[in-house]
Amino acid sequence: MARRKPTARVEFVFFDIVYEDGAQSSNRKIAASEVSGLDGDAAAEAFFMAQDEKIAEQSGRPRGPIKSITRSKG
Repeated sequence: MARRKPTARVEFVFFDIVYEDGAQSSNRKIAASEVSGLDGDAAAEAFFMAQDEKIAEQSGRPRGPIKSITRSKG
């Protein structure tokens, strides 16, 4: 029986997002490789904005602008 190659382990970073209308979204995840560059957490904001736009397009309910993004604790 042939051995399987080990699968690559994907690490994630979790963020809490607060929107300008007061809504909150906790533990939104993004691959650690996306926020490991020079832009750091600023890259996460762009990623979540694009993700929100895609969700709004599919659901027909737009999401308000992001007020703040912080890394989740724990």
